[in-house]
Amino acid sequence: MRVVVVGAGEVGSSIAAGLSADHEVVVVDIDGDRVESLTYDLDVLAVQGDGGNRSTLEEAGVGEADMLIASTDDDETNIVTCGTAETAGDPFSIARVKDTQYLDTWRSAENAFGIDFMVCTVLLAAQVIVQLIGLPAARDVDTFAGGVVRMAQFEIPAESPVADRTVAEEDRFDSLTFAAVIRDEEIVIPSGETVLRADDEVVVIGSPESVRGFAADIAPRQGGPRDIVIVGGSEVGYQVARLLEARDFEPRLIERDPARARRLAEDLPGTTVMESDATDRSFLEREHVGEADVVVSALENDEKNLLASLLAKRLGAGRTVAITETGEYTGLFETVGVDVAVNPREAVAEEITRFTHERHAENVAIIEGAQAEVLELTVETDSALAGRRIRESVADLPAGTVIGAITRDGDLITPAGRRSSRPATTSSCSPGPRTSTPSPTGSDGPGAPEDRSLAPAERRPRIRKRSGMLMPGVRRRRPGSGAPRVLAVHGAVRGLSHTARGFPRYSRR
Repeated sequence: MRVVVVGAGEVGSSIAAGLSADHEVVVVDIDGDRVESLTYDLDVLAVQGDGGNRSTLEEAGVGEADMLIASTDDDETNIVTCGTAETAGDPFSIARVKDTQYLDTWRSAENAFGIDFMVCTVLLAAQVIVQLIGLPAARDVDTFAGGVVRMAQFEIPAESPVADRTVAEEDRFDSLTFAAVIRDEEIVIPSGETVLRADDEVVVIGSPESVRGFAADIAPRQGGPRDIVIVGGSEVGYQVARLLEARDFEPRLIERDPARARRLAEDLPGTTVMESDATDRSFLEREHVGEADVVVSALENDEKNLLASLLAKRLGAGRTVAITETGEYTGLFETVGVDVAVNPREAVAEEITRFTHERHAENVAIIEGAQAEVLELTVETDSALAGRRIRESVADLPAGTVIGAITRDGDLITPAGRRSSRPATTSSCSPGPRTSTPSPTGSDGPGAPEDRSLAPAERRPRIRKRSGMLMPGVRRRRPGSGAPRVLAVHGAVRGLSHTARGFPRYSRR
């Protein structure tokens, strides 16, 4: 597939790096230094010029491109670039925007701006934060199969009761699979004897209730958040508060600017808006911010977000989440004491990359900088997995693949070795490129349930060819209600999806 990426900043460079191994990537940027740097760093063709200019796009070969991604830091430039590309060719266009008004306009009108898919940095960052707030100790959260299945990545603190226990000892939930353990930057596929150590990151897949139960095991004292404080009335802060209100939370929000605070108070009826400087320790003490379960720092300045988070932590706040606009600061924030740092550019780059990266998956979640991926796949009639027990199918899957969940007729099935996959079933599997101690999940054990398989279900025709590329009718549109799905963890994603023969997952609207 030929992909043209316009904008070689943090987002564009990350997208290009994620796609260059499997696709022909052309990067366009007006900055000559960035273009030269990309030429040396990545296996891409770099073109210097204005991405909104038709002649520049023609030089980049947009007429033969299957996809165009406009990822500059300017919303208007990205929109114009997608519109210009439409006059020079027929690529599937993706635009990154920060202003939610553009996203609202695009959603409300068919083919608005001539853009096929739009990603809003601000809203995506807010959604990531709200998902993290709901699970103590979680570093990443994603949902699959219409919310029936949840994937979560947890870090195990040294003081956690889970530390130094085996997977078998923690495996007490009816619908939870321990899919991977990330240790010393390597991915380990766990067996029942695997010991969960302090500072390990554990990836689990299962029902939302089971995932919450395991979260409570990791951090039993934290429980669900009740008192949430948002520091900063930026657009991200506003969106976080709005999403929390929609989930029946009543957050508190601190905003220094009087006019902005009044406007936020009018727009957020379920939020208590306080006008003050969030770095004023005496104010924070008076308002008992140190007693908050979660403090989210969403100021416009990275340094202030770090200071506000560390101050809240010093006062006794349970958990801190901070926004950083600089990708290099993410690790630094977490090293010095912030529980979770969220980089909006990194979040949007990951969203676009996973949207384009695997054509044969219904949904994709990227783990630990693309070391592994969680895929949602539909098992088709001619699949090598169809009608076979899971333990019989292991040999046909890439090494290190874990089948973490199966859904059929809207119900979650926890995999066991004697279960089999039937056509039109969706599974999730994720393998890691640097996998050690592989042990296929779903082997038989005491009390293993009776033989169960994934049943076939009718699916409406939804694929058409364009430029040699399979395109589904609607992004993440699910097959018929009875279609079973498989959730799997793997690093060799292409081999896995070819085995399962899942649907492609991006399309024109």
